[in-house]
Amino acid sequence: MSAGVTGGWDAARLLRFGGPPLFILLWSSGFIFVAIGLRDADPLTLLAARYALVEAVLLPVALVVRPALPRGAAWLHLGVVGLLVQGGHFAGINLSLADGFAPGASALVTCLQPILVGLLAPWIAGETVSRRRWLGLVLGLLGAVVVILSRSEIGGLPLRGLLFSLLALACITAGTLYERRFGSRVHPVTASAVQCGVGFLAVLPLAAWLEPMRLHWTAGLVMSLAYLVIANSIVALTLLLAMVRLGEASRVSALFFLVPPMTAVLAWLVLGQHLAPLGWAGLAISAAGVAIVTTGRRR
Repeated sequence: MSAGVTGGWDAARLLRFGGPPLFILLWSSGFIFVAIGLRDADPLTLLAARYALVEAVLLPVALVVRPALPRGAAWLHLGVVGLLVQGGHFAGINLSLADGFAPGASALVTCLQPILVGLLAPWIAGETVSRRRWLGLVLGLLGAVVVILSRSEIGGLPLRGLLFSLLALACITAGTLYERRFGSRVHPVTASAVQCGVGFLAVLPLAAWLEPMRLHWTAGLVMSLAYLVIANSIVALTLLLAMVRLGEASRVSALFFLVPPMTAVLAWLVLGQHLAPLGWAGLAISAAGVAIVTTGRRR
């Protein structure tokens, strides 16, 4: 979702230093809450319900706040990013997890995004990726792989689940680069409402066509949807694309290397899944890689 950074220097500084850790926590835990929701809902139906609830939250807010509406081509740019991120990316994640792909493994595939962004940013977003950045990207990827290997989550995974995760990877990469190139300063309430609306219109017909649209309203499903609506669809994506607007795409995308390790940590804390000593070492490697990429002077 497009989110303009409209405050002064203090707001930008707060976003630069406080945004990354909050984003990593919210994004990583999203994989776990999707897995919880899929116990009682079909994957695309769960996503459609998520977007319907996002609209139910944002539209009353928009009536009170009365944010400025986009102009001209900004509508098109919002729609493209919404289709890629809200439609393609999250549909790929839900389908991969429903097909038996482990949350940590899905996060590992998604974390390849910084490599793709680093390769494509010089041509699409006009950025230069230094050797220092490439070193950090490689370390981040290595640490993420070590964490997942320590949990033995990449053996015997379904091919279709892998393909859905690769679809999610392609869509989030394209959405990030498109936002960096064409994004404009649109009020976050407007941007979220438009993009989640686009996601809903894209996903609902597919859910009606491909699924029985199962929704069992259990406490687990309610908890899952509440978290996914507020934490992921509104807060986390606003943070992500606001940070993209504030800094280089390759720098911000490096944060995704901490998602698989953090997902493993949260699975250990919340679900009681064991994290081996090798996994903690991988977390440290990923943290070092992200620190290399996100510090230093811009080129």
